[in-house]
Amino acid sequence: MSKNDDAVRLSALIRKFHAEILENWLTHLKSQAIRFDANAEEATRRYCTNFLELLARAAQSGDISDIETREWDEVRQLLTEISQQRAKQGSTPSETATFVFSLKQSLFPSMRKELVQEPALLANDTWAVTTLMDKLGLFTVEIFQKIRDQIITRQQQELLELSTPVVKLWQNILALPLIGTLDSARTQVVMESLLQKIIETGAAIAIIDITGVPTVDTLVAQHLLKTIAAARLMGADCIISGIRPQIAQTIVHLGVNLEDVITKATLADAFLIALDRTGAKIVANDEA
Repeated sequence: MSKNDDAVRLSALIRKFHAEILENWLTHLKSQAIRFDANAEEATRRYCTNFLELLARAAQSGDISDIETREWDEVRQLLTEISQQRAKQGSTPSETATFVFSLKQSLFPSMRKELVQEPALLANDTWAVTTLMDKLGLFTVEIFQKIRDQIITRQQQELLELSTPVVKLWQNILALPLIGTLDSARTQVVMESLLQKIIETGAAIAIIDITGVPTVDTLVAQHLLKTIAAARLMGADCIISGIRPQIAQTIVHLGVNLEDVITKATLADAFLIALDRTGAKIVANDEA
């Protein structure tokens, strides 16, 4: 008995009992609230029908012990599409894998009916189908997790970009208000955003406001110094504002060298310094 015999019998089984297997499968999925889009019932039926057809075709022409061969390309492609859709809809890995695993319950009754007189073949094919479904289910979970990780990474990048706005306060003066923890990944985004804005505006002064940064340690200080150094290479001087007493004490305790960097307690103070250095003035309009 060869592995190809298992594959051929599975293909023949699906084709012979296609309608019965499909309806049983849809019933199992419905009982477990598996949905694919707004038109849930129609979409689910379409996916199940396509999957059964591709599964029968792959089993007919390939070895069901190896789903990585060319014969299984279309099956893997469909499972990838399903995993992508489920990941975007916010489903869990187990909900996604249920699409494949629940097919076992629909195949086994038809297998028992077909091989009732051949218990040895029934046992052999039951094990072969179980192994196949497990592999396909695990493949679905792996793809789902990979896509979910990509979505999370993209969302994190977008949040970083949104949380580091560079604002033009005045002619030749930019402000970069920082809120939250400043780590290596965010520092890179901060630096890129600031440098891009310097190029666009030709600003001479950039105020980095750290009022919203909860703590400043050696690593955060180094990140700030790197950003300041990069801005200077682009022709813009930096002023750090938002130096609270606790942060000032921490910087001194850590021995961080900020001697060549102008620091101010508030953004307003830093803005006045920036105006003075760019030759601009704010004149009060005294009404008579």
